[in-house]
Amino acid sequence: MPASIPPVVICDQATTASERVAKEIADLIRSRHEANKPTVLGLATGSTPIGVYRELVRLYREEGLSFSKVITFNLDEYWGLESSHEQSYRRFMNQHLFEQVDIPLWNTHVLQGKNVNPSLECQAFETKILAVGGVDLWLLGIGNNGHIAFNEPGSSVDSRTRLVNLTPSTIVANSDGRFFKDPQDVPRCALSAGIGTVREARRLIVLALGEGKASAVQNALEGNFSPDNPASMLQDHPHCTFVLDKGSSSALNKN
Repeated sequence: MPASIPPVVICDQATTASERVAKEIADLIRSRHEANKPTVLGLATGSTPIGVYRELVRLYREEGLSFSKVITFNLDEYWGLESSHEQSYRRFMNQHLFEQVDIPLWNTHVLQGKNVNPSLECQAFETKILAVGGVDLWLLGIGNNGHIAFNEPGSSVDSRTRLVNLTPSTIVANSDGRFFKDPQDVPRCALSAGIGTVREARRLIVLALGEGKASAVQNALEGNFSPDNPASMLQDHPHCTFVLDKGSSSALNKN
């Protein structure tokens, strides 16, 4: 068991959890904007953060939240997919956030899945993060096997952005009808920010929703700090918070 665990916020509903995360992001953007400084966000894809992005779009449209000084970096991208592919993470982000707010698209950084040299693409991604002074806040999800981004079990705590092989469980999870319809259609490799890359962000928020994530959340928070469970390697981050709904928190020791 870890000596201590990151702070945990448990909300009654998934929508409440998403709105809470969106508010924290919005508050950061506003405070940095008032100081005439850019906000550097790390972002995730998949079904979990959609509610966060929906609320951020609402705040932009209805409450004047501006993304004009926001710079973003996305965790990962499927290797071999064009940015225009319907399942690419660039297209996902354009659809759910970037094209619905006033963020300059040149300030949005998503790894290029069709770059001819994955090593150079990953090095460039790391260099861009350093060039803007690092990530202020990184929004993360968590996979059923504890993966963060596409850092599968066995990823080292100091791993950097790189080309990775996807595990069979991740391939199956991404072919359940929400994304790819057939496991054969899911790419076998992806470009992914490393655990070390993520841990360098000044603030981390892990959002997990639904009973299907309860075991992964329990292992991340109450299990051993180990490469066998990548999410557990966030336990000692000084500013990491897990935001959960009742379902995803159901396996935690509440004592």
